[in-house]
Amino acid sequence: MLNSNLPSIDLHGETRDVSKILVNKFIKESLILRNSKIVVVHGRGTGTLKNEVHNMLKHHPDVEKYYVDFMNDGCTIIELKKNI
Repeated sequence: MLNSNLPSIDLHGETRDVSKILVNKFIKESLILRNSKIVVVHGRGTGTLKNEVHNMLKHHPDVEKYYVDFMNDGCTIIELKKNI
C-alpha cells in the first residue's frame, strides 16, 4: 500500500455495525493525536463494507473528504478537518 506510513485500521472480518463503531472511534482518536490523514482498510469483496463506511463518512462532522486509494481499492483514505 502506498500510504503505509499513515495510521490505519483494518476492518477485515468485522460486521457493518461493528465497523461503523470502530471507524468512528478511530476518527476520534486520530483527532486527539492530531492526525490529518488516516486509512481504513475495508477490503474489496462485494463492496458492502466499503459502501457502509462511505455512507458514514459522508455525514461525519470531522471528515473533510475521503476517497478510495488509487493504488489499492480495498482502502479508503480519510482527510480529517483541522481542530483549532
